[in-house]
Amino acid sequence: METVWMFVKAFVVGGLICCVGQALLMHTGLTSARILVLFVVAGVVLTALGVYKPLVDFAGAGATVPLTGFGYSLAMGAMEAVHKYGFFGAFTGGIQNTAAGVAAAILFGLLNALIFKPRAKP
Repeated sequence: METVWMFVKAFVVGGLICCVGQALLMHTGLTSARILVLFVVAGVVLTALGVYKPLVDFAGAGATVPLTGFGYSLAMGAMEAVHKYGFFGAFTGGIQNTAAGVAAAILFGLLNALIFKPRAKP
């Protein structure tokens, strides 16, 4: 039963984050690229304020998979590296913390392009 509850929490929180993005698309003049940047920056800011970590602890993947979770990973990596290496850790920590996810996205994008025929939208 605990596993089911974990999935429900992840689904609800992730769904609410996606609903915010959809509402921004429908009711503002923001482009999807600007909303992407807004979500990443919001994840960083909410992490810096100490608000996002409790949400991640509660919802797990529901809070870490959306774009706000990428901002969370960047901020947590930078903060951990600052504690470990000092000031210069702020420049390397976020990159080190998110490198595996970025590399996986590039690899899967390449595999997708090799398997299917990529073409520009008309």
